[in-house]
Amino acid sequence: MRLIPLAAASALLALSACNTKPAEPEVTVDEAWVQLPAVPGRPGAAYFTLSSNNDPTRLIGIASPRVQRIELHGTVTEQGITRMRPLEAPLFTGSKLDFAPGGNHAMLFDLDPALKAGDKVPLTFTFDTAPAVTVEAEVRAFGEGHAGH
Repeated sequence: MRLIPLAAASALLALSACNTKPAEPEVTVDEAWVQLPAVPGRPGAAYFTLSSNNDPTRLIGIASPRVQRIELHGTVTEQGITRMRPLEAPLFTGSKLDFAPGGNHAMLFDLDPALKAGDKVPLTFTFDTAPAVTVEAEVRAFGEGHAGH
């Protein structure tokens, strides 16, 4: 007689598991920082790490009220020559995607000229399958963290 209530409880538990929604897509942005250009008026760069709980996802773009235009770039070396090339909505299928000196990065055109080392810059990241994320990126002087871009 005890088996019937136990079987009923097991069936209810199994049915409730069927109604569980998958986790909502979420991306976190960590270790975001902005490097000021060596020459005022030239582009700066932003670096960060993206992590996702729901892959694959694409980084569609980045925006900031303190930067006129932000482009995503990658660095490639071909025949001994290192060049930058635009990235179009990079897809990341693992749990992390790094944008670091010497690799993928965001180019920041027409930075607010009042920005200085130690300031914070809001960056809003837009994704195709996850809600937008806004972070405060630390502003660093040229050469602080990376010798050149």
